[in-house]
Amino acid sequence: MTAVNRVEEAQMNGNLIDLISAAVGGETLACSDEFFAEASNLINPKPPVFKPDLYVPSGKWFDGWETKRHNQQPTDWVIIKLGVTGYIEACEIDTAFFNGNEAPAISVDGCILKEGQDVDKAKWSEVIAKTPCGPSQRHFFQLAKPASELFTHVRLHQHPDGGVARFRLYGKVKPTFPDDKSVVLDMASVRNGGIALHCSDQHFGRIQNLILPGTGQDMSDGWETSRSRAPGHYDWAILKLGGATELERIVVDTIHFRGNYPQSVEVSATASESDAADALESAKWARIVERSPTKADIEHEYQVSGAGPATHIKVCMHPDGGIKRVRAFGRRI
Repeated sequence: MTAVNRVEEAQMNGNLIDLISAAVGGETLACSDEFFAEASNLINPKPPVFKPDLYVPSGKWFDGWETKRHNQQPTDWVIIKLGVTGYIEACEIDTAFFNGNEAPAISVDGCILKEGQDVDKAKWSEVIAKTPCGPSQRHFFQLAKPASELFTHVRLHQHPDGGVARFRLYGKVKPTFPDDKSVVLDMASVRNGGIALHCSDQHFGRIQNLILPGTGQDMSDGWETSRSRAPGHYDWAILKLGGATELERIVVDTIHFRGNYPQSVEVSATASESDAADALESAKWARIVERSPTKADIEHEYQVSGAGPATHIKVCMHPDGGIKRVRAFGRRI
């Protein structure tokens, strides 16, 4: 049986990636039932919402996965393909707005499938044993030790049936790099092992959004800080690259930020063996993008040369505002 500890949100490691989120390419493949609400809602990166007066042909509308009553099997289940392969460390089960129809308990299995392999023939390993859940609340579970296996698919069980609003599976990405190190890659990307570590402020949008693939849907899935009032203020975010990199190009994307983009940005780089905030604060940073004015709703591209090996970059925006994505293209060293 896998040892799992129930924890508070504040105890969760905020640097972990939701490996199954639709934002990183997670996908629901199959489920036992989704009569009342579709299983694909589970991996929606946005928080669940409630519409008290909305009814649909199947019954009351819920923003989550809800199955029929009176399940005659031990569980209802859904199989999800991870958007990025990684080692699982924690889980969140959100039963928001499911009260009286929530799943009484859940469990999670994982498996490894090669491309084209039939999921029906998968060999499942327990990740989280049967664990009780309560109505309309966020439940956080931390594995006593990170899963030792790399998983490509997971299966969430409801015991025996009911509803779950969101399912998050947090862990660390295991990137797959080409053998040829001369290939230029976005080494800040979550797909290539990038991690958003520290920032000055993330009042409206989390720094983890900066390293997601694609351009998202709106300004809610970018990094946005509160308005500053102090002269000379700037906000900053530190991103860890997927490995030591010879940087060639930085992209700062302000798409969807039209009245709240920063006035200007600058980018620095360092080589550090530590991810700790104090170590990075005292590290020697080299400016690789001089302070430059920005515009609304556009990709800003900056060429970089002679920066030397970099493991981390620091993006500063003056004085505040919002950025959608940051890309750090270069060659692995």
